[in-house]
Amino acid sequence: MNALTWISVGSLAAWLWLLLGQGFFWRTDVRLPDGGPPSGPPTKLPGGTPDGPPDGPPDDDWPSVAIVVPARDEAEVLPESLPSLLAQDYPGRAEVFLVDDGSTDGTGELARSLAAEHGGLPLTVGSPGEPGPGWTGKLWAVRHGMALARARTDAEYLLLTDADIAHAPGSLRALVTAARTADLDLVSQMARLRVVTPWERLIVPAFVYFFSQLYPFRWVNRPGGRTAAAAGGCVLLRREAAERARIPDAIRHAVIDDVTLARAVKRGGGRIWLGLAEQVDSVRPYPRLGQLWRMVSRSAYAQLLYQPLLLLATVAGLAVVYLAPPTAALTGAVTGNVPLLTAGAAAWAVMTGTYLPMLRYYRQPPWLAPLLPFTAALYLLMTVDSAVQHYRGRGAAWKGRTYARPEATPRTPPEAAP
Repeated sequence: MNALTWISVGSLAAWLWLLLGQGFFWRTDVRLPDGGPPSGPPTKLPGGTPDGPPDGPPDDDWPSVAIVVPARDEAEVLPESLPSLLAQDYPGRAEVFLVDDGSTDGTGELARSLAAEHGGLPLTVGSPGEPGPGWTGKLWAVRHGMALARARTDAEYLLLTDADIAHAPGSLRALVTAARTADLDLVSQMARLRVVTPWERLIVPAFVYFFSQLYPFRWVNRPGGRTAAAAGGCVLLRREAAERARIPDAIRHAVIDDVTLARAVKRGGGRIWLGLAEQVDSVRPYPRLGQLWRMVSRSAYAQLLYQPLLLLATVAGLAVVYLAPPTAALTGAVTGNVPLLTAGAAAWAVMTGTYLPMLRYYRQPPWLAPLLPFTAALYLLMTVDSAVQHYRGRGAAWKGRTYARPEATPRTPPEAAP
């Protein structure tokens, strides 16, 4: 057999292992149960979380929640997202703290106007000023929001949610119920991203698919397991666990803040859960390829710890796992090389089958599944571009700010912590 045949056989072996040995990452059944507080026998959350107390909190004993929303130039999406937070159907006390992080589009004023128009939960709008040394803008805003919440409430839980995230009326109730039912310190849901335009259909479901492949939800949810991750758009965090893990000060430099936060909570002995959302949606549009490209490339090299060797290994791995199967299948069909055709087609078929559940979750047609190798090629190029931009001094850039790698940033003295 020639080299391409051996590569295609290796790719098939990799896909068989991914199918069975990577935490069943391709399944989309790790979601919060529908409905209100559980009653009767203990409820087991999907994805491996052990049983907790049998009942949710009584109607008069729901814990207080502070909802912290970091926002920078979000006037475009705020009319769709903020009213959904203000309208939460939550039996306990909840208050929204929106932190206007140096916006130039009137985000803070719009938030106050929307609160006056829609009513609902009380809203406080604050502004933290420019980030301190070593802080990313989002975490600096989260820090300020948490400080406001501590000063004005006795909240037991913090809901950290992005300004582009819309919540169904029962979202907060479901999050708190899950946290109380299974005694969890962190409950996070991967918001359902917008999928409308052709580029969104091609790239967005794959984004979540690749994320779950890196961080299988069942592994994340396993107590004592080493895998930790969260989805930054929707994180319910017990305040006691945040204080124990020194959140956000301990992760102030993190570009990929959600995964770093989950690791900090889990290292501190906290119990975490991550799953796909049914009541949480992103309303931010990414209609053009360039916008999606920037979304991925801004943090891809940070995910690889800014290590050139990891970049080379990732590029090689993507090529072997995703690009080799269709190349081998098509080459084998043209040349009449049966072993090459068989191995390539089999690997491509397994790849396609694992992608179908994610497409169903996003309500997309199944014919997109065989196009996953093309999408993977785009992600490969985005990852390489992320490294190129980093070495040009433009890496990890977002909304007018560019962040250095962590070891290049000065540390904030402990006494500066809120």
